[in-house]
Amino acid sequence: MTRPHPRLVLVDGTEADAERIRRSLGSDYVVELAPGPKTDPGAGSGAPAGSPENPADALDRVDSEHARTLLRCLGEGICLGSPEGRILWANDYYRAFSDECRTRIESVSRDAAGHLSACLRENPQVSPQSLSCKFDITCAETARSLDVYVTPVTKSGSEGGAGELTSIAVVVRDVTEARQTQRKMDAIDKAGYELVRLDTDELRKLNSFERLQLLEEKIVRYTREILHFDHFAIFLIDDRRKKLELIVSSGLPQEIQDLDLFIESDGSGISGMVAKTGVSYICHDAATDERYLPGLAGANSSLTVPLRLQDRIIGVMDIESKRSNAFSDEDRQFVEIFARHIALALHMLDLLVAERSTTNEDVSGRFAGELSDPLEDIASEVNWLRQAAHDPETTQHIAQIMDDVEAIRSRMRNVASGPQTILGVDRAMLHREKDPVLVGKRILIADDAPKIRKIIGEILTHRGASVEVFESGQDAITSLEAIASGEQAPYDLIISDIQMPDRNGYEVFSAARKHTPCARVILMTGFGYDPHHSIVRASQEGLQSVLFKPFEIEAFLEQVRIALATERAND
Repeated sequence: MTRPHPRLVLVDGTEADAERIRRSLGSDYVVELAPGPKTDPGAGSGAPAGSPENPADALDRVDSEHARTLLRCLGEGICLGSPEGRILWANDYYRAFSDECRTRIESVSRDAAGHLSACLRENPQVSPQSLSCKFDITCAETARSLDVYVTPVTKSGSEGGAGELTSIAVVVRDVTEARQTQRKMDAIDKAGYELVRLDTDELRKLNSFERLQLLEEKIVRYTREILHFDHFAIFLIDDRRKKLELIVSSGLPQEIQDLDLFIESDGSGISGMVAKTGVSYICHDAATDERYLPGLAGANSSLTVPLRLQDRIIGVMDIESKRSNAFSDEDRQFVEIFARHIALALHMLDLLVAERSTTNEDVSGRFAGELSDPLEDIASEVNWLRQAAHDPETTQHIAQIMDDVEAIRSRMRNVASGPQTILGVDRAMLHREKDPVLVGKRILIADDAPKIRKIIGEILTHRGASVEVFESGQDAITSLEAIASGEQAPYDLIISDIQMPDRNGYEVFSAARKHTPCARVILMTGFGYDPHHSIVRASQEGLQSVLFKPFEIEAFLEQVRIALATERAND
């Protein structure tokens, strides 16, 4: 039986290359040129001219062509290496890597080859596939991240064994984009943790305004550092009026801050639509998108995502760019994730403020209850002494003790009633002397609590001010608007509650700043409760004074004097 000649297939060569190899090897080898775009499938076989082709050879020829095509089309680097780890052959994808990347790949291939060879010697029965090695490498020059897989190729020895390492197969995958995405996700998760991480001891020292200010600083910093956006705004939904209230902004002009945006599919632009539907929206071209409302000066694109708390939409985050098509679907996904962290952080701050308000009222109520019995005992003893007393001086002292008991009871009721009262009113009401700082000053008071507006209105009037009291924010704003038309003289001071049914404190502050810019504004809120974050917004625009109910009336009067004195100095 004649032994067949060994066949050598030349891949990616020319007919001239094949002919040179035939001459070098002689007639003991059959040298073939692998078929491809440059060759004739029937050429270079080494078979005698005119002889029919062997069907097995034809099948091998087809398989080689398919393998060559697949290797060219794969989006991975495919290599074959020597037992020592030297790369002998590679496809086009691998050859396109930079010199630095190929050097790094070949280095880990050599390390893997040595390790795999040792493993096969120690355990010849092991499956070669189970010995595959994986390496993570980064090419600094091109900033590419690569996963390199090295698998042994063996020639079987004993039955069932892996045998001797004859070569290695190397697969290289470019995971740069996946790694960048993962790093960004990790950074967003870390930033989200920082947003909701609340140091209890530190927060006790801060009022609600300062807490929100701290959170705002973090949001602005992380949005710039991680998402690389400088121009953005965060709106929260006012459920009572179905309106979007701006609470945090960076790089946006005053015009967008004064827009009235409502939760609706049409009429309030992209933000109103996203708040209504809960679906993010990318505006690729502001000039052609009818939903886009003016925002950043010269903006050409925007990205708006909902602030989602579980299954509830509590607001939106709007980001704008001066470039068209500045936002991708990947940007949308990153901002949606970060927006969830923002929503949770804002919710936690609101819970803390509400808890503080409830706790203060509960503690005050319990304290009043605890003092009730001792005060009753004192009153009983005072009544007994009153019956036993016969001289006028003793009777007068007993009456004073009884007055003090009633004063304690009254003040405890005021404290227990929480933000619906003011402390130290009795003494202030007895004071009727005019205050030179207040005399002739026009002061507007807006508060939906009748008791509050009546008390501070009367006290300021007693001290010489001309006071106008309004029970709603809208009435106060209407009065401020009348100044612009000359129907009303300007105010020197505006005092407004933050939480009112129709308009909030920021809206009153904004109207005052617009129609009577020289006037000072004092905002008031119960226990620091500020659901619309009016304090932060107004403070960014010049607000200088905030009072947290219940407050001492003398502290209130001091703030009024400071505000009016500042206004007079500026004049």
